[in-house]
Amino acid sequence: MILRELISSLTRVTVAGSLDANVHAMTTSSNEVAPGLLFAAIRGTAADGHHFINTALAAGATAILAETAPPSDYTASATWLHVPDTRVAVAILASVLAGHPWKDLTIAGVTGTNGKTTTAFLMHHIMKTAWHRVGLLGTILVDDGETVENAKHTTPGSIELESILTRMRDHSCRGVAMEVSSHGIDQRRCSSIGFDACVFTNLTQDHLDYHGTMEAYFKAKAQWFLDLAADPLGKKPVAIINTDDAYGAELAAMLEGKMPVLRFGFGVHNEFRANNLRQSARGMEFELTAKGKSYLVRAPLIGRFNAYNLLAAIAAASVCGIRPRDAIASLLDAPQVPGRMENVGNAGGATVFVDYAHTPDALENACRTLKELDPRRLITVFGCGGARDIGKRPLMAAAAARHSDACVVTSDNPRSEDPLEIIRQIESGLVGKAYRSISDRAEAIDFAIQNALSGDIILIAGKGHEATQQFADHSIDFDDRKHASKGLRDRAQTIADQR
Repeated sequence: MILRELISSLTRVTVAGSLDANVHAMTTSSNEVAPGLLFAAIRGTAADGHHFINTALAAGATAILAETAPPSDYTASATWLHVPDTRVAVAILASVLAGHPWKDLTIAGVTGTNGKTTTAFLMHHIMKTAWHRVGLLGTILVDDGETVENAKHTTPGSIELESILTRMRDHSCRGVAMEVSSHGIDQRRCSSIGFDACVFTNLTQDHLDYHGTMEAYFKAKAQWFLDLAADPLGKKPVAIINTDDAYGAELAAMLEGKMPVLRFGFGVHNEFRANNLRQSARGMEFELTAKGKSYLVRAPLIGRFNAYNLLAAIAAASVCGIRPRDAIASLLDAPQVPGRMENVGNAGGATVFVDYAHTPDALENACRTLKELDPRRLITVFGCGGARDIGKRPLMAAAAARHSDACVVTSDNPRSEDPLEIIRQIESGLVGKAYRSISDRAEAIDFAIQNALSGDIILIAGKGHEATQQFADHSIDFDDRKHASKGLRDRAQTIADQR
């Protein structure tokens, strides 16, 4: 594409050099630069791309996109594009280079602290049942309509994101279910993508190591909606908001008169309202009132929080043109989301669930849900990640303590921190609760399973679907589900040997 045409969508750009050069791709990595490429200098959290401009020039970059003007003695042949915000410019240019694939897709996005992954999986399932070929993009998987692969990031960078959407369009996907992270919003990764349905699940303490305060965290989430309200990019987006959540209610009030809002929850003010929730170990059912009609929703999921996820998915599907009754019918065989309240198995009367709960609110919801199944005891195995928000560690402990009969404190992903120090900080929130601290996660899981009694439920929380454990200088292969399955087999063998 001719550079002049490529940058025509940028509202503020100062050009030094020719606009007649041909650019066929763009990159934010100086290691990928070659002739014909535009190098975009991004100020990242770990490194500043402006420090690598000379490397990009030496590699033959056709153009440079930067937040700084070229040096006064600049003589390179590469065209220099000076913009106020390279992240915003990259999102715009990536969409132009890709041919705006999102215009040909019905896109339902979901943001919030908890429930993004499950809601995205449920939206994908409903869409796929109705439309057969649909994309999924989120924390666990990327489904481009033909192939399914493990995800690298919840919300990829703008260039990769547009590439994935292009594959989905080219594979004849009709729609996309997509997670939208606060990091992705703050870093403008999806600022040039038009959405049809925009879901807000809730907001609880998480990512304060990045955002600093809950106010800043909420502002990042709200910005996605406000941006689409100001510039819907040719679509007619609808905000779908859990207004039982205090931050959700505030967001709905902020958007009043700016964009259409659909509220969901258990409160009487919600357009998609659930009541009479009933659940067992096999699943749940509740009554849904929506668009003046009543429906009975049944799904093989447990937990009040999953009722919210189901409501969000049904409402999003409705906005995307799928009738509520068709969405509800598809949910009878809703998928098990990997590592989200996943039943790993039972041995000797003890049942193990693995859940990704890694915030105080999510852990409390998971514990409360399993306690409602009336186990003999609830034993919770959990830890907290290193190099992340340390303020939530005693809060996680207190959440587990409120509903568990016993806790096993262990390592999560210690990263650069001392695992034992993390555990000490967690222990401060376990006053008056029976617990055992075992730093080695494998040993902690084995201890819980081997010492469980018939009728007990064991919750292994924090890592969910993750297949590795991260330490200061290395990572190891470790999957809670696989290790728990092995522990249950060993337990069953031990019981059989004792007979």
